[in-house]
Amino acid sequence: MRKVLIANRGEIAVRVVRACRDAGLGSVAVYAEPDLDALHARIADEAYALGGSTSQETYLDIDKIIKVALESGADAVHPGYGFLAENAEFARAIAAADLTWIGPPPEAIEALGDKVRARHIALEAGAPLTPGTPDPVRDAGEVLAFAREYGYPVAIKAAFGGGGRGLKVAWREEEVADLYESAVREATAAFGRGECFVERYLDRPRHVETQCLADAHGHVVVISTRDCSLQRRHQKLVEEAPAPFLTAAQTEALYRSSKDILRLAGYVGAGTCEFLIGQVREMFRIAEGEPLGYDDPPARGHSIEFRINAEDPARNFLPAPGTITAWNPAAGPGVRVDSGYGAGMTVPQVFDSLIAKLIVTGASRTEALQRSARALAEFEVGGMPTVLPFHRAVVADPAFAGEPLRVHTRWIETEFDVPMPAQDTAGTAEPAERETVIVEVAGKRLEVVVPAGLAVTGRTGSRGAERTRGSSRGSRRSAPVGGGATLVSPMQGTIIKIAASEGQRVSAGDVIVVLEAMKMEQPLTAHKDGTVTGLAVQVGQTVSAGASICELAD
Repeated sequence: MRKVLIANRGEIAVRVVRACRDAGLGSVAVYAEPDLDALHARIADEAYALGGSTSQETYLDIDKIIKVALESGADAVHPGYGFLAENAEFARAIAAADLTWIGPPPEAIEALGDKVRARHIALEAGAPLTPGTPDPVRDAGEVLAFAREYGYPVAIKAAFGGGGRGLKVAWREEEVADLYESAVREATAAFGRGECFVERYLDRPRHVETQCLADAHGHVVVISTRDCSLQRRHQKLVEEAPAPFLTAAQTEALYRSSKDILRLAGYVGAGTCEFLIGQVREMFRIAEGEPLGYDDPPARGHSIEFRINAEDPARNFLPAPGTITAWNPAAGPGVRVDSGYGAGMTVPQVFDSLIAKLIVTGASRTEALQRSARALAEFEVGGMPTVLPFHRAVVADPAFAGEPLRVHTRWIETEFDVPMPAQDTAGTAEPAERETVIVEVAGKRLEVVVPAGLAVTGRTGSRGAERTRGSSRGSRRSAPVGGGATLVSPMQGTIIKIAASEGQRVSAGDVIVVLEAMKMEQPLTAHKDGTVTGLAVQVGQTVSAGASICELAD
């Protein structure tokens, strides 16, 4: 391998770019229109526009990515995690284009990327399983039939993908139809496929994973266990390795089951049973056919990873896209920051909310927690709310910091009760408009995208610059609308469903519209009883924070 195209964005794309540089490989970034100024596009050796603003138009477009790979002279493709990382069709298309695929074989992706098939493999490997449907369900009626047999709650889960997207939990029969529809919609938007299956939902569990490496010679090693129980909306906020307070028998079962599952699936590469990418540089060695050359490494020290997301914990972790006005990451012994952004950069609402990962390591869990408290206190992000106040609180909470570990996957929603402070929102305005300037360089016509107003109009002789409007990265914000009768959008997002109609009588808590922001759905509910009036929004419309949705007349 000489040059690697990274088919991803954000923190993972930055991490792979840096790993390429450490390994002496060239790097090629691709970017969507909202990522024009993104860090991964800035630091890669080369960067190419994908020509679009949504995931479907850019990071999920196989033909566009392969076209860029060939035109740039890349000879390998790294998918990162999410997007096309678990798409067997993409892996096969990379091989057909005579490029090296830095990831598991397409057959393993099909076997384990499809959670239904993965359940069959886990069953064959002797891993314990909760009851679930053997195949994807066709409609909400099959979800109801499963729930009547096994009881509530039930989890409706995207068969392809992960990260909490396309995962909905139904606690009562009347919720099933809407949640099934929402799960299919989210899965389609995030992964390009909407098939869902159903499992009996385990309430209050710990979420424990294994980090694994497997080579093409049949060797599988487990690097470590990790605990990912601190989640909101079934997405991880904090991870730590090794997973604390496991018995020797539990650890042995996790190691054995993981190895058996990956061997049965023919897995090659780095990841977990959920296919989250792990040690990046080792993936380059594996992709070139080298054997691992070692067995399970002994656990050494303790690490805790904090995901720094653009979300407001004081408002139920609402997504908070915007522009970063201050960026002062933590540093010092045992502290690492993997970031996809920096000061002046915009976190767009069309992609996920992850800004950075803070990884803190100590000789023991106690030392890791002490260093974490110090690092989190130092970390400053200005311009938008982030989850930093939550992290600062949780490292001092006895449920997480004490012994035994008392957090579980719904602990944040059900038991965490530390008040969260209001945060600076000065940077949540829309990014500046942009314009396209057409110029000539050595007689070659080029289009250059610059901030609006930066270019100089006019002509000089027979050559000049032509300015064209229309390449802005979003509409201007609506002024916030107040008043007790007005339902306003709490965040910037896209209307994907309208549940109420003009003149309809609603009660407090009834869903009026559903917004999508940062790849997650957020229902907007009536804050009071009333009659819906002035409902002027449409499906597909982008609204800004504070924009009026409707009036609820007495």
